[in-house]
Amino acid sequence: MIVGDLLELDDLHIEVAWATRELLDREVTGVTSTDLHDPARYLQAGELVLTGLVWWHPEDASASLRFANSLRSAEVSALLAGEGTHGAVPAELIDACRRHGIALLSVPAGTSFRAVTDRVYLRLWGDLQARSEGVAAVPAAIRRELAGLLHAGAAPADILARAVAGLGLPDCSLVTAGGRVLGSSAPGLGLGLGSAVPVGPPGTSPFDGWLLRPHATPTPTATTVLHGLAELLAPLATRARATAAAQRQAAVRVVELLHRGGGLGLDEALAACGLPGRQPLTPIVVRIENGPEAWAAAALAEALHRLDAPFVAAPDGRGGATGLSAAGEAEVGAALRATWPTLNGRLTERQQLRAGVGPTAAATLPELRGALVQAGYALDSQAAGAVGSSLELGSLAALLRGVPAEVKASFRSRLLAPLAEHDRTNTVSLLATLDSFLSHDASWSRTAQALHIHVNTVHYRIKRIEELTGRSLVRLEDRLDLRAALICGD
Repeated sequence: MIVGDLLELDDLHIEVAWATRELLDREVTGVTSTDLHDPARYLQAGELVLTGLVWWHPEDASASLRFANSLRSAEVSALLAGEGTHGAVPAELIDACRRHGIALLSVPAGTSFRAVTDRVYLRLWGDLQARSEGVAAVPAAIRRELAGLLHAGAAPADILARAVAGLGLPDCSLVTAGGRVLGSSAPGLGLGLGSAVPVGPPGTSPFDGWLLRPHATPTPTATTVLHGLAELLAPLATRARATAAAQRQAAVRVVELLHRGGGLGLDEALAACGLPGRQPLTPIVVRIENGPEAWAAAALAEALHRLDAPFVAAPDGRGGATGLSAAGEAEVGAALRATWPTLNGRLTERQQLRAGVGPTAAATLPELRGALVQAGYALDSQAAGAVGSSLELGSLAALLRGVPAEVKASFRSRLLAPLAEHDRTNTVSLLATLDSFLSHDASWSRTAQALHIHVNTVHYRIKRIEELTGRSLVRLEDRLDLRAALICGD
C-alpha cells in the first residue's frame, strides 16, 4: 500500500492538503493516532500518522514546525490531519509539512479515525495475502478463507477454530506474552505444553507481543503450518499494537492533568481516551523496581484488559505508570492480584512489580487527584511484587507502611533512642516491656503475666520508660506516639 491509495477510498473523503507525487508513492507499513506535541518516540518508519490537532493552538507559532520535525525524524509515510477540531487544516501546518517534506492529507469531520485505521489495515491484509500466495505452508484455498475472516473482523477464536479444522492442526490459542488469552480453538482446555510461535513483530516489553501456542506438541509438518498461520495473523497483531499505542498516547494527556493537579480539558481528554463521561473512575499507580516506566504501563494495561471495563494506562514521567479504570476499586484490585504472579514471572528477580489502587472517585480533577494520591500511598505501603489498595488503609500499621523508611527511622529514633541505649547496656529490655504493655492495652496484670514478672516490676519499668522518654503512658496521645514509633521499627 502507498499513501496515494488513500485518495481512492471515496467513502472516506480524504483529500491532499499538500504533497508531491513522490511523497504519495511512499509505502505504508501501518497507522497510528497521536495528539502529543512530540510523538517521535512512539512512531515507526513508514507509518501513517493520524492527528486530531488537539495539540495545535494559533498563539503557538512554532508548534507546527516542532510537530512536523518530530514526524520527519521518525520517517513516517504521511500525516493525516482531522478537520473536526479547527474546521480546516491550519496554514501553518501545511507550510511546516512543505518545509519538512511530509505528505499532508486532510480528513473531514464526518470521517472517523477508526474508519481510516480499519481501511488501512484491510488493505495491508490484502497486500499480505497477495505476497503470501506462493507460500506452501498454508494451502491457498484455506488461506483465502482465513484472510476473508480477518477482513470481516471475525473473532480470533473463530479464525483459529477454522484453521485447526481445515489444516489438521492441534488445538491452539492466541495469547499475549503476558499470558492473556485472545482466542482459542478449544476454550477451557488449557494452553498445553507446545512451543509457542511468535505472531507479528516482537513486543517492546516483556508483557506485549502475541504468541500462537498449540495445546499439544505438533508434528514437524504441523509446526511449519503453524508458522504459516502465524504469518497470516501478523497484521492482526500489528493493528492491535497500533491501537494500543494510540490509546496510550491519548492517555498521556489525562495522566499529565492528574499529576499536575490543574489545567483545563479533563472531560475532553477522558473522552478522547474512550472513557465514559461523568462515570466514577478508579486510579492505579504501578512501578517496576529497576525497570522502565513504559514496561509498567504495558503491565498495567495487560492486567486491566481482564476487566470488562474501559481503561487508560500510560507512563507518568515519574518512573512508573498511571491508569484509570471504569471498574470499582475492589474489582480492579482483584484483577491486579490475579495477574500479578504471571506478570512478575516475566521479570527478573531484581525487577518486581508494585501497584497501588486508589478509591473510586467522581470524574473531576479534584476528586481524581485526591484518589490518585491515595493510590500512590497504597503503592508505597507495599513490598515489591505486591498490590496495595486504599481499602486496606484501615489501621495505624497500614498507614505507616507508606511513610518513607528514612522518615520512619528518624521518628523511631527521636522517641525511642533512650530506651534502645538503655537496652544495649542492660539485660532488661525496656523496649520489649513497652511493646508488651501497649499490646495488652496498658494492663498491668496482663503485662506482668506475659513477661512472667511481678506487677510491681512492671510499674517500676514503666516509670523508668516515662523518665527516659519524657512521655506519660497515662495519656492516650503519648501511648499512640510510642506505639507508632514501635511500629516504625517492624
